[in-house]
Amino acid sequence: MQPLNPERRRILQGGLAAGSLFLPVPWAWVWAQSEGTLKLLRAPKMALVMGNSKYKESPLKNPANDAKAIGDALKATGFDVTVRLDVRRDEMAGAVQAYVKSLAARKAVGLFYFAGHGLQLAWRNYMLPVDMDIDTVADVPKQGVEVNALLEGLNKAENPMNVIILDACRDNPFGHVKGVDHKGLSQMDAPNHTLLAYATNPGNVASDGEGENGLYTENFLREMRVKDAKIEEVFKRVRLNVRLKSKGAQVPWESTSLEDDFWFQPPAELKKLSEAEQLKLLDEEVAVWDKAKSTKDLKLIEAYLLRYPTGSFSEIAQLEFDRALAKAGEKKIEIINEAANPFTKGSVNANTSFKIGDSYTHTGRSISFPGWSSSAALLQ
Repeated sequence: MQPLNPERRRILQGGLAAGSLFLPVPWAWVWAQSEGTLKLLRAPKMALVMGNSKYKESPLKNPANDAKAIGDALKATGFDVTVRLDVRRDEMAGAVQAYVKSLAARKAVGLFYFAGHGLQLAWRNYMLPVDMDIDTVADVPKQGVEVNALLEGLNKAENPMNVIILDACRDNPFGHVKGVDHKGLSQMDAPNHTLLAYATNPGNVASDGEGENGLYTENFLREMRVKDAKIEEVFKRVRLNVRLKSKGAQVPWESTSLEDDFWFQPPAELKKLSEAEQLKLLDEEVAVWDKAKSTKDLKLIEAYLLRYPTGSFSEIAQLEFDRALAKAGEKKIEIINEAANPFTKGSVNANTSFKIGDSYTHTGRSISFPGWSSSAALLQ
């Protein structure tokens, strides 16, 4: 074994030795868990899955297929699943209310999935039933089911964890309606103990897919079946694959406030890693990253990100990947984010164009980078 040099020790002290290492396949059966994580593994699991395809106006091909497939996949992982297809407004609202009430009563881990048409109005997001008949913006709140109200209900339910997946921005069939200014859905911040996932960036639209499922759900179905993959790893792999398949036109997006780990396919064995085991696995990851970094081969960087989506070098790898795709002609999608939106604190892209002598300030806090004669912002 190599000696514990300062760099390897720094990485270990940065998180691995603290007992929070969650490893990618093929070593993901070895774990060190928090008590909160163990409680999530023991909690009951409930899901409400809805897919609307048969719209009177602008019918869709895949949402009903997506909902059926998601329902079957969740049942196979131990969820108590309710599936609703091509539902009217009253049925949608009633199903959501019953779902929230059951979560509150059972204190279960919850997963809500919706595929179909959705739109934003005054920063509020609406899922649309198949019997919608929208002529003016005044019809939207009356006929849509508001996502923000769902989030408020889940927050009051005080169940241990929620996942909300919105594949609800397939296209915009409401170009004739004055006052619907933005396509897609509006940015929202996830409430406590929640992961909120969009099929694409806020303010953009998603593909309905070429096969039996939408592009996003097709990839989500595959990744959620990967054994021992943490939920964050599932969504990061989905994002990478959808981005590549769509050539940058669709980039999935999440907001998360999760504090503990969760798996669709949990590990069979729990074990705290020794420092020697951590170092061995770290060395293997370093070798994979060093090869990708030295060659700057896009395929090797992609392979690293798929294997180590939450790895020690994943942020650096993502930056290199972004740069390589930009050089290859990928056009960056901008999130529509305005200060007037009351449901989010917004988002920011890190400035990576640092030069010696630059100084950055953020909320009155600054940090110094080794070898620099300046201070730089601590971006959160």
